[in-house]
Amino acid sequence: MTTRFKIIMAQLDFLVGDIDGNTDKIIRVARRASEELGADMVVFPELAITGYPPEDLLLRPSLKPRITKALDRICVADIDAYLVVGYPETTAEGVYNALAVLRGSKVIAGYRKQCLPNYQVFDERRYFRAGSQPCVIDIAGARMAFTVCEDLWEPEPARQAKEAGAHLLVNINASPFHMRKLQERQELLQQRSREGGFPVVYVNLVGGQDELVFDGGSMAASQGELNCLIPQFQEGLFPLDIEIAEHGSCEIPRQAMAETLDLEAQVYEALVMGVRDYVEKNRFKGVVLGLSGGIDSALSLAIAADALGSAKVQAVMMPFAYTSQLSLDCAQQQAQSLGVNYQVIAINEIYDSFTAALKDEFAGLESDVTEQNIQARARGVLLMAISNKKGLLVLTTGNKSEIAVGYSTLYGDMAGGFDVLKDVSKTLVYRLARFRNSIGAGKTVIPAEVIDRAPSAELAPGQVDQDSLPDYDTLDEILELYVEQDQSAKAIMNKGYTEADVKRVLRLVDLNEYKRRQSPVGVRLTQRGFGRDRRYPITNGWPLGE
Repeated sequence: MTTRFKIIMAQLDFLVGDIDGNTDKIIRVARRASEELGADMVVFPELAITGYPPEDLLLRPSLKPRITKALDRICVADIDAYLVVGYPETTAEGVYNALAVLRGSKVIAGYRKQCLPNYQVFDERRYFRAGSQPCVIDIAGARMAFTVCEDLWEPEPARQAKEAGAHLLVNINASPFHMRKLQERQELLQQRSREGGFPVVYVNLVGGQDELVFDGGSMAASQGELNCLIPQFQEGLFPLDIEIAEHGSCEIPRQAMAETLDLEAQVYEALVMGVRDYVEKNRFKGVVLGLSGGIDSALSLAIAADALGSAKVQAVMMPFAYTSQLSLDCAQQQAQSLGVNYQVIAINEIYDSFTAALKDEFAGLESDVTEQNIQARARGVLLMAISNKKGLLVLTTGNKSEIAVGYSTLYGDMAGGFDVLKDVSKTLVYRLARFRNSIGAGKTVIPAEVIDRAPSAELAPGQVDQDSLPDYDTLDEILELYVEQDQSAKAIMNKGYTEADVKRVLRLVDLNEYKRRQSPVGVRLTQRGFGRDRRYPITNGWPLGE
């Protein structure tokens, strides 16, 4: 005879630092899960009470009393189900990344995260002490173990649970998205289930937090097989049925299995979620961006409209003498197709005013990239003015390839608060543009001419990007090897790339670190974006490509 035990996986989006609001949400969700969905247990993500990552908010002196109050409120709510809630536990020894298991009005067990990640975007050792003890308790006739996120990636916590006689392992997470991360998690869950001889339940956070996007994708594995998968990028309460035998062993029968999105769909959803949460959580009224008629701004506009709705998006075409009629036509076509607010503000007179003011300063000097940058900076001034006046966030539209080699203008096209494509290579930009057109219900939102034309900043007559850069296929391959894999110039050349191309690209990457330090935040998609997980000194004497 078996007993059914229903877990509700609370795959939710929390606001970092909003302890009161997050606690309200936990109580509201827990009550609904218990009373309406018949939950025996409700499992929330890692650090649900504070949101993740709270960063230096963990150092605030009011943290402990606020957390204590939050846990007291959850207890007072007296929910008729087991609740698994992540929170920072402050003790005399330090702060732990912890979870509490609550039943009714009492905390019946606790666990402190043992494995603290300190790589890529993670720096948990800055804030937390490591726990050392397992948490295995009897629930509904089964021994259930509880761990936190990174504890699943290392073998020791699961081994401890097995030795303590666990029949089921529940792991709460704040695992951020990067490309192909979902498959990594699936394989890991299956491995731990096989090694432990017990089912593993994995509940993940969902939502955007600055440059990080948490994609959800909560899941469960039993006997080494994935038996439940929750959709990525969706907030909600998802039931998971556990079968408990008389002797306590647990089994998770095959149940809800979400369709796995292809890579372009995952990336697009991550970008949409990242933009939406950044704008809404920071309470901007909407966004404004420069629409050039090129593919980067076109894709950025589509993402913004999908994230926020057309009514909250303003696009501004700012033509100059070198702006082609094709660019003007394509920008207007896309703005109309998406239904966004669209204006055209020419910068000719602004540019002339700038150059007139600099006439004496530039006397006797040849025209060069300086004049091109003035065009970009004139556009930046206009967008920032609209932002100030209307309370709109300026979205910048530079892609990872351009940002890597400095093909952008500081205080010009880099002026803004959020870069939609900051971790999107140019070649991926094209793939995403085609993907977006494929899901438009027969309505092309990015004109074919934008995708097919040679990319150009149109800052000089007949200018195209490839005048000053290798072709984007070559550029992106070299950048991935150097930026994301930390390979040397020699190793990259050994893969068949010319010495001239490799040294040129690497020199540009190293030279433009100072620009990237001043660039706006943007969604992280790779395991090495230009943000929290790549920290290179601006001032250094490191040999090129070593």
